[in-house]
Amino acid sequence: MLTETAGSGRVEAEERRKVRRSWLLSAPALTVLFMAASGPLLIVLVYSFLEPAEYGGVVWKFSDEAWFKVVFQRDIFDGTLSFADAHLMILWRSVRIAFLTTLTTLAFGFPTAYFIATRPASDRNIWLFLITIPFWTNLLIRTFAILEVIRNEGIINTGLKLAGIIDQPIQMLYSDFAIMVGMTYVYLPLMVLPLYASMERLDFRLVEAAYDLYASRLAVLRRIIVPLVKPGIVAGSILVFVPALGAYVTPRVLGGGKNMMLGNLIELQFGAGRNWSLGAALSITLLAIVMIVLLFYVRAVQRASEARQ
Repeated sequence: MLTETAGSGRVEAEERRKVRRSWLLSAPALTVLFMAASGPLLIVLVYSFLEPAEYGGVVWKFSDEAWFKVVFQRDIFDGTLSFADAHLMILWRSVRIAFLTTLTTLAFGFPTAYFIATRPASDRNIWLFLITIPFWTNLLIRTFAILEVIRNEGIINTGLKLAGIIDQPIQMLYSDFAIMVGMTYVYLPLMVLPLYASMERLDFRLVEAAYDLYASRLAVLRRIIVPLVKPGIVAGSILVFVPALGAYVTPRVLGGGKNMMLGNLIELQFGAGRNWSLGAALSITLLAIVMIVLLFYVRAVQRASEARQ
């Protein structure tokens, strides 16, 4: 008995040494991760509770005024409170455009992924290669490419004029529509790739069996394909919605500065607005929205896993 107890004690001591050794080996990486990721976020969080300095920066005095100004504003004459309509409008525009961009990329990405998944295995890599080509180009260059397509003297308006369909160019640039088109083009691969990953694992014999049982194409899509590729739909939607919500370059170029989104408002506060505290509070607000979306994604994945079990 004593021998067994001593043996188990040595095993436990060895396990503790392995755990300590693992922590010591991972300590440099954890430190870098904390300093590079968590550190800046903590700084932004601290700045959101400080007073803004007169010419940028912060004054090291506690204040919750920045968080107050995210939603409310005071009248400069009588001090009455009202909602910060500009901030709420920009927040709503950001959520709306990001949501519409997600739906648009899903509408284009779903048939694209299905087409690739139904090609012969030897041809799929070529199609995936074509999908990923835009990632080789800088985001700003891709945005300017869309600008050349939809501007008044761009490809679309020039083609419609030559065809005699219109006399005056259609104003598409510097609008919410232009921003949505640009972000759809930019983020479409982020939707196609997760959808393809799910569809590649789809057993198409189920689709053939449904057709053999006289199911319509719509019924096959709604009751077989969509439920089985739902994880890919959710993952692609998250991958598109999150960066679209905080987009800066595309709204800045295609929105012309007057159709701002939340990312542009944050940049304005840290730049010309010189209100770092409000910019930090808006940044944390954006982070909170993203966290809520990610929690939704985790719950959806868990439900899908439980349904498969």
